[in-house]
Amino acid sequence: MKAVRCNAWGRAESLSVESLPLPSPAAGEVLLRVHAAGVNFPDTLIIQGKYQFRPELPFTPGSEVAGEVLAVGEGVSRVAVGDRVIAFLTTGGYATHAVAIASQVMPMPPELDYEEAAAFTLASGTSYHALVDRAKLQAGETLLVLGAAGGVGLAAVQIGHALGARVIAAVGSDEKLPICKGNGADEVINYATEDLRARLKELTGGKGPDVIYDPVGGSFAEPAFRSIGWGGRYLVVGFAAGDIPALPLNLPLLKGASIVGVFWGEFARRDPRGNARNLGTMIGWIKDGKMKLLVSKTYPLEGAAQALRDLEERKVTGKVVIVP
Repeated sequence: MKAVRCNAWGRAESLSVESLPLPSPAAGEVLLRVHAAGVNFPDTLIIQGKYQFRPELPFTPGSEVAGEVLAVGEGVSRVAVGDRVIAFLTTGGYATHAVAIASQVMPMPPELDYEEAAAFTLASGTSYHALVDRAKLQAGETLLVLGAAGGVGLAAVQIGHALGARVIAAVGSDEKLPICKGNGADEVINYATEDLRARLKELTGGKGPDVIYDPVGGSFAEPAFRSIGWGGRYLVVGFAAGDIPALPLNLPLLKGASIVGVFWGEFARRDPRGNARNLGTMIGWIKDGKMKLLVSKTYPLEGAAQALRDLEERKVTGKVVIVP
């Protein structure tokens, strides 16, 4: 088998493609032929040793794949050889083959191709868990999504729209505005050229958004939080800007607002049934045309480093995937 390998902590340029022995699934595991692997921002941090967990070196990055079951370990009955499936991994996705825990594998909806299926679990799972489980977003409320044209951001726009919220999408370039509009945003803001607080005040009549979805962090976190409505919920999803912001704690006091952490990977491990229920709801939305998956580009296995660089440099809209 071929796999992208991280042999030392560093940037994407240090990754290599190597030949490895084909693994065998242990009890409770399945072996997959990987047809597509989703590329996600946490991957850029994991290879640098900067994420919430540090895999043992060397390892293969990649946490979500779509593929075909080649073999099953002892005790596995929920999937069979030949099944087309989606799998969530800790690591190992950027490869021609991968081993997954059977409980983290689900049937691939026939409405999706492999590339779409590989783009589904992390971005959509994160955004649904954030908006429904953590923020309790209600129809008629106003949702602000920062970094709205990226993978998790665009999923949040679509999910917010499907839930009946008024969605304001904020991005950093004019080219990304129509993408957000085409995916369910009611209003759009270019926070690179517009004053974020002034525009939010204008769009909400001074009330502010009820929920803020922030996968970006950095310099826009504080002005966004200063704009939040009374009783608002600020979702801490990630820090794509690179800087972890420090918010003055008098702000949530004055707004009666909540700062809510979102860690979908840990939620999926602790509550696999709840995660499966969430993903099942969205698969229903996809079947009904209420939600769609935007895969803007695919890369070969040898292009994994370029895919990660494009993600870091914010050249990506929606999701990108590696096709081994």
